[in-house]
Amino acid sequence: MSITTQTSASQRIASLLDDSSFVEIGSYVTARSTDFNLQDANTPADGVITGYGTVDGNLVYVYSQDASVFGGAIGEMHAKKIVRVYELAMKMGAPVIGLIDCAGMRLQESTDALESFGQIYHSQVMASGVIPQITAIFGVCGGGMSVVSGLSDFTLMEEKKAKLFVNSPNALDGNYAEKCDTSSAKFQSEETGLVDMTGSEEEILESIRELITILPVNNEDDMSYDECMDNLNRLCDGIEGCVGDTALALTLISDDAYFFETKRDYAKEMVTGFIRLNGMTVGAVANRSEEVDEEGKVVASYDSVLTAAGARKAAQFINFCDAFDIPVLSLTNVTGYKATKCQERAMARAAAKLTYAFANATVPKVNVIIGQALGSAYVTMNSKSLGADIVYAWTDATIGMMDAIAATKIMYADEIKKSSNVVQLINEKAAQYHALQSSAEAAARRGYVDDIIAPAETRKRVIAAFEMLFTKREDRPSKKHGTV
Repeated sequence: MSITTQTSASQRIASLLDDSSFVEIGSYVTARSTDFNLQDANTPADGVITGYGTVDGNLVYVYSQDASVFGGAIGEMHAKKIVRVYELAMKMGAPVIGLIDCAGMRLQESTDALESFGQIYHSQVMASGVIPQITAIFGVCGGGMSVVSGLSDFTLMEEKKAKLFVNSPNALDGNYAEKCDTSSAKFQSEETGLVDMTGSEEEILESIRELITILPVNNEDDMSYDECMDNLNRLCDGIEGCVGDTALALTLISDDAYFFETKRDYAKEMVTGFIRLNGMTVGAVANRSEEVDEEGKVVASYDSVLTAAGARKAAQFINFCDAFDIPVLSLTNVTGYKATKCQERAMARAAAKLTYAFANATVPKVNVIIGQALGSAYVTMNSKSLGADIVYAWTDATIGMMDAIAATKIMYADEIKKSSNVVQLINEKAAQYHALQSSAEAAARRGYVDDIIAPAETRKRVIAAFEMLFTKREDRPSKKHGTV
């Protein structure tokens, strides 16, 4: 069915789900408030269509807001229908998909509407980490409704007409929409990192279908496996040229070059997304120092450092993977933390969140050091000391406290001052330092790296590692929850 920009709530459901699979629940529900003469208003389904159906044969629960009924604003009965969907989804262990087009709280119902928002929030919190929650925004998602997207695992947004905000752009001090449209898909995907992807309605709905097919249906029953038609021993020729753009490296490693990138427009120096290895969904986290277009040209460059935004992005992704028992692969190429005044405001806390996420995750974890791994930023990136089950390093990887030349200048400062051939001395001492302290071999001798591998062998070695780790079980100290 073709979709236009005026697609109705029911048409979106029909386009999302398998043909003729949707079963509506609560179609006769209407608003019951009589204040402000609401009894005279026509409120079919109270502005939200709810029910269940299948996506590629997988059971899902759906609610789709109808902007033609009070702008899709949430009232008492509207919210009860959404909460009912969550109750059923939790019982059945199936994902919930919300198709948002909502003017916010229904003012005519006031405190009832506020209570309704709270009930939806509570349902989402209880479902978090139990069933996947996907929110797609096609119209307005403002005020309290924006929290719904924030509580979801994945948020997608139509790129032209959708609006997402807590406070509208014109309500911000010194701002107006024409100056900076903080509600736009571009702002929410690039600046806040709340939105995982943007696109047309067709692209958004297709991405939701794709997510459903690659994600576990809940935190206990994993139906996300697929048959692998790719060669498990395939060599990744030329992957060493992808040290900068690790999105390309992950594509080369994955079955049939499959890669579903999340939050691709936010904190681009950190790549997160899902790949397939021997048919199994694997979460991938990787440092990125450059972005390459389809023609192989470098279109953007980034420092090989951890940023606060990149650390938060990766931490959130790892927490999702751990909750749903999705193994994690990391590609490490980092030289430190970004050093600016702005970054310093948030860096320690963000780095702590990433450190906590990797250390706390009990899923199988494999790290491949593909470039430089220097300082405590390297430790944060899924190092052996944080609990990585298997760590590989490419043959030319550098692992240590700092760059060998920088270390040499500090350690041999007095000799350098007295030397008649400074360049030769620095080069000789740096080579010695690299061999003893910062080469892949030096780390492997100490047990911090399990094996040194040729870059082309990355796919088969990583697949073998995850197969070995398939039945991994790891306990954590008994506690209510961590506080990081």
